[in-house]
Amino acid sequence: MTTTLQKWGNSQGIRLPRPVIDQLHFSPGMELELTVSAEAGTLIISQAKPARKVRGRHRIEDLVAGMPKSYRAKEVPWESKGKELW
Repeated sequence: MTTTLQKWGNSQGIRLPRPVIDQLHFSPGMELELTVSAEAGTLIISQAKPARKVRGRHRIEDLVAGMPKSYRAKEVPWESKGKELW
């Protein structure tokens, strides 16, 4: 299967045909890892290892359930370090 390198704005890119996307189980927005071998003239595209999700939609109940049972909130002392006005 072949495809063409195309110009999109200031960038260039390739479109992956639908059968390739389906076979690799890729989906829009998925993070991909690119491995380049200039000597061999190859580009390897693979699914990136899933990063720990930092942002997104979470329920407060699920977040609290994930907290250690020994967790206790503490008061944090605040003090001026410079010329701050309080």
